[in-house]
Amino acid sequence: MKTMFFLVALAMASAAWGQAPKGAAKPDAAPPEANKVAPATPEAAKATPAKPAAMAKKSKRTQDARHCLQRSGNTEIIKCAEEFL
Repeated sequence: MKTMFFLVALAMASAAWGQAPKGAAKPDAAPPEANKVAPATPEAAKATPAKPAAMAKKSKRTQDARHCLQRSGNTEIIKCAEEFL
């Protein structure tokens, strides 16, 4: 019984030691504005139009994929259903 309590206490202590302290922040981290790279020339900036960063790929996860079951082979069914994952 003592061995069981010892093992449980050891497991809990090892999990707590593996966590980072709450107040740990990197003081040498640069602000996000400093990480941006400006184009070399104004012509290069005009040639590449800015793309919105929030463009996310629409997910088909909520759509119905039962039509894939009408395919003839297993590989065709899998290829069709992979679009919905």
